[in-house]
Amino acid sequence: MTSSSAQTIVPGDRPAGNIRGTRSAPQARHGMIATSQSLASAAGLKALQDGGNAIDAAITAAAVLAVTEPSMNGIGGDFFALVYDAKTKKVYGLDSSGRSSHRATPEEFARRGLKEVPGSGPLSVDVPGVVEGWSQMLSRFGTSPLSKVLQPAIGYARDGFGVHEIVAGDWEDATRKLSRDPAAAKTFLPGGRAPRPGEIFRNENLAKSLELIAKEGRDAFYKGAIAQAIAADMKSRDGLIDLEDLAAHKADWVDPISTNYRGYDVLEMPPSTQGFVALEMLNLMEGFDVKAMGHNSADYLHLVSETKKIAFADRGAYLADRESMPKGILQMLISKDYAAKRRTEIDLRKAAAGYGAGVLGGGTSSLDFAGRDLGDTIYLTVADSQGNVVSLIQSLFASFGAGIVAGDTGITLHNRGSGFVLTPGHPNRIAPGKRPLHTLVPAMILKDAKPWVSFGVMGGDNQGQAHAQVVMNLVDFGMNVRDAGDAARVRHMGASLAVESGISAEVRKDLESRCHRITDGRGAMGGWQAVMIDPKTGLMMGGSDLRKDGLAIGW
Repeated sequence: MTSSSAQTIVPGDRPAGNIRGTRSAPQARHGMIATSQSLASAAGLKALQDGGNAIDAAITAAAVLAVTEPSMNGIGGDFFALVYDAKTKKVYGLDSSGRSSHRATPEEFARRGLKEVPGSGPLSVDVPGVVEGWSQMLSRFGTSPLSKVLQPAIGYARDGFGVHEIVAGDWEDATRKLSRDPAAAKTFLPGGRAPRPGEIFRNENLAKSLELIAKEGRDAFYKGAIAQAIAADMKSRDGLIDLEDLAAHKADWVDPISTNYRGYDVLEMPPSTQGFVALEMLNLMEGFDVKAMGHNSADYLHLVSETKKIAFADRGAYLADRESMPKGILQMLISKDYAAKRRTEIDLRKAAAGYGAGVLGGGTSSLDFAGRDLGDTIYLTVADSQGNVVSLIQSLFASFGAGIVAGDTGITLHNRGSGFVLTPGHPNRIAPGKRPLHTLVPAMILKDAKPWVSFGVMGGDNQGQAHAQVVMNLVDFGMNVRDAGDAARVRHMGASLAVESGISAEVRKDLESRCHRITDGRGAMGGWQAVMIDPKTGLMMGGSDLRKDGLAIGW
């Protein structure tokens, strides 16, 4: 063998269960947490062990992730959560996504000569919702103050952390974007480059910002010194967000939306985010004998792709701020009757080029807005011994958001405003104080009104279609909480169907014969985190996707 020859490293086989499995699902009786970073999981676990509940642990871990996965999320981003409260035995939804500026009008963008909202830069920035979401959750359901739960994150920001392999890759990919903004380059490209795996990274300015929030509460971000710094930065860039916009931000407690899939209640967030996509897909799939088809068979994956196309046609036509969607449309889209009608449009042997959006009263429309296929996101979930469960997601949208760091705050601002359109008459058209189309969807499955699985799959447009697949992995194919997330998935993207390596060549060939254009799915499937609770024993089991550097751990 010459020195230039490549050596292929092939993993060994597990002696029990799934021979390709990476590890057994961890099990615990007192508490369980799953996140995409081991440091965050450890911090959340310690919060539980120190007497905190699932809400305390979730915000502790979310804050650590805002430091250790800076390309994916941060306190300059948005936040959604589902909380099962053991006292009231009810699931609550928290929408802390930000709104557009009071100056954000179609006319303002036209005055600037723009035909669409930019994908990055100051005009893509809406009000960040993360800090408000943390504060609201802790105030209503937590037992620890914000000043306590932020301490681990402050420590990692000031003292540094080792950069994980996958995070380093995402960071490197964003080098050009970061280099365009002097503040972003100074913060995230030390020595003129992205940190490499195993190198120590510090963000001392972010540590100072987090310390200020710990001391003064959420008002430090929305009314105090941080708000002033963000507003000044936006003004210097001729952006739209100002102090008035920041001070006006408030999270909304909302009722989750749901459908029953083969005896299990699947809960998702309502608009302005895309939770109904997963519910609509499941309703469509329920009319087929999924189990008999076989997991990841050509018949099954063909149906996954076609139901996604139908649901996304509806998403493209209607998803927007809740107050802007046509009255009654959401109830129609997640109804069983609607699914039964749309199911008849699917050709079992041929992929459709596209489907129309459903119309109230029957029929379809050609209205569509595909949206940007973005999504750099973190997801985490926690369950505690009292019965509380949290499903939480936060994001900057694109990698490093708008590519802007606000002054000397160390805070990256998101680009969620790029989710708006300027199309006249579309429900998602930009307007003052409005939420844009969102992709962030935490989820939960209940059995007999009790939490069974709390889960999420990060990754932009992938989230809804991945949710449907993992629910079927659990319900139809009886997978455990680890295998349900690790199993090979597909992702329909535009005109192509991205397929992972675990799907056979024979199946790929069959899909191509049905007019699917097959592409490599590596890196396109996001990342699953989940907690499953045994309804009889209360035993908690965790799942953390092999596609991420995460950890499910309990005690």
